[in-house]
Amino acid sequence: MASLAASVKLKSCTPQTTQVSDNFSQLVKQQADIVRIVGEYVKLRKTGAQNYTGLCPFHKEKTGSFSVNATHGYFYCFGCHEKGDVFTFVMKLENISFPDAVRTVAQKAGIALPKREFTSPEEAREAGLRRQLLDIHEAATQYFEAALKSAEAARAREYLTGRGVTAETIAKFRIGYAPEDFNHMRNALGQHFSEDVLRASGLFSAKEQADGSQGQMYARFRKRITFPIANEQGKTIAFTARALDAKDEKGRDIAKYLNSPETALYTKGQVLFNLDKAKGDIRKNDGVLLVEGQMDCITAFMAGIHSVVATSGTAFTEAQVRLLSRFAKRAFINFDPDTAGANAAEKSIALLIEEGFDVKIITLDGGLDPDRFIRDRGVQEYLAAISNAKRHSDYLIDRARQLYPGRTADAKVKAMNFLLPHIRRMPSGVARAEFADDAAQKLGIDSAILRQELRQAAAQRSESVRSHQHDPANETERILLRALVLNDDDPARALAAARLSEHPEWYDGLPSSAVLEALALTPAPANPLDAAPDQASRILLARALEHPPEPAEGAVTQTASLAEQVEDALHTLKRRHLERKQRETRMLMAEAERRGDEPMLAKLTQEKLLLDRQLREH
Repeated sequence: MASLAASVKLKSCTPQTTQVSDNFSQLVKQQADIVRIVGEYVKLRKTGAQNYTGLCPFHKEKTGSFSVNATHGYFYCFGCHEKGDVFTFVMKLENISFPDAVRTVAQKAGIALPKREFTSPEEAREAGLRRQLLDIHEAATQYFEAALKSAEAARAREYLTGRGVTAETIAKFRIGYAPEDFNHMRNALGQHFSEDVLRASGLFSAKEQADGSQGQMYARFRKRITFPIANEQGKTIAFTARALDAKDEKGRDIAKYLNSPETALYTKGQVLFNLDKAKGDIRKNDGVLLVEGQMDCITAFMAGIHSVVATSGTAFTEAQVRLLSRFAKRAFINFDPDTAGANAAEKSIALLIEEGFDVKIITLDGGLDPDRFIRDRGVQEYLAAISNAKRHSDYLIDRARQLYPGRTADAKVKAMNFLLPHIRRMPSGVARAEFADDAAQKLGIDSAILRQELRQAAAQRSESVRSHQHDPANETERILLRALVLNDDDPARALAAARLSEHPEWYDGLPSSAVLEALALTPAPANPLDAAPDQASRILLARALEHPPEPAEGAVTQTASLAEQVEDALHTLKRRHLERKQRETRMLMAEAERRGDEPMLAKLTQEKLLLDRQLREH
């Protein structure tokens, strides 16, 4: 272990003292190119001799109202009225002080910093602590890198080799190993840093004593492979570490991944793994690949997909969305296919859509994660999966159909209510209407009432539509229900059961669909209500059987037999089904025409002609 401490080459821990004088800030302002600085955060396009325009980073908008004037060195938003110079811009966007903004702009412009004097002891201590926290994280990174080369780390190296991690990858991402020892790292770093810095770093843990004080520190990460988490400037600010063992010596489960706690440097919801390496390619490609785990990200990056970042297994946040929006407005999400991954994808879609991103979802064959897929199938097949990514609306509609697969009106309302929170987040009214119509068609929502409610909810950005669980059956449904509860040898029941069994699509989506299906497929029990699969169906059936049809007032003709009524009801169901298919085909034709898909348009045209003929003959 002694060799590890010797191998860690530490930077000076003395806080840098650089002063930001008025003269220096004016020098930076004169020499810095505001268009280039702002352009690192906002995608700008030239709209005049000296003017550049883009989407404002300070408020949500679809049409760019944010203007930068290169000659006079200012920015102004005509939407939210934010304005200022290059320092104001960096202060507001990075949420930093004026001196820090001057230093940031100077560094971006390649201007050397003068010596700094602090205005108060508190400012000096805070600046010194942050500097030392950066230094101790750099020291820890070097410590872990050296430890990965030790004899103890043989298993760690074997694991990495098995995952296809090369020496080049290890060096690029500064992957390391945390030894099993509780005290060695503390003793090694304690030679260079104070106890206050060690405790504030998050690299060590301590047990609380009886008097409420903290006991002796010990290494937080032990017997784990370490992955540094860097800020945008590439400085290590935290770690995530993977355990080599599943259980400890007492047989207790060990968390597979352990992350640094939040510190003065690190807030997990404001950092994205690999953004420091990926941001240039994200901006260049105007798109980001968003994955969950570090290994997913590393494997994709080393395979040549450089515009990739990872959430590091934590919940995606609004701050991270705003961070990404500085570089691109297109996102490809490829989270794990399990339930947790699907839930995370849904939440990420919601946040990205609200911020105006164009979002697509990548689905991989075999339920593989990106790391395994690229290693097993190769990067070309993964690139093909990216090219075939689903629009977020198609993905969410498919998800709604999986979660609520029933054909009842109530199941379809639940599917609609799953989708509406996503629809309402879309800034464009036209896009919301298109999503709603697409959802209605793909969910098989045939009821004109339901379709209208969905359109209205989408237009008004409502969260839900009302449940139709207890909607009454119409007279066509009631006739069929009355026939289906009769004995098997009754001609009316035989006719209804035979035709409905052959054509379940005729009654798909009707309030009575669940009980119609149950009665058509099996003989009615002694108590017909026992055939109803749920309480809602039971209520509907009871109401249908409660009042038999009465002849119209003043009628003198003999009422048609029940078998004749069933024939008419089946005829009505079939006609309505054909009309629904006709409407759906028209919608699909319009979509195919919009996409320029001539082969699909020709196929749909033939289908429509057939439906038109069937309706004329019906």
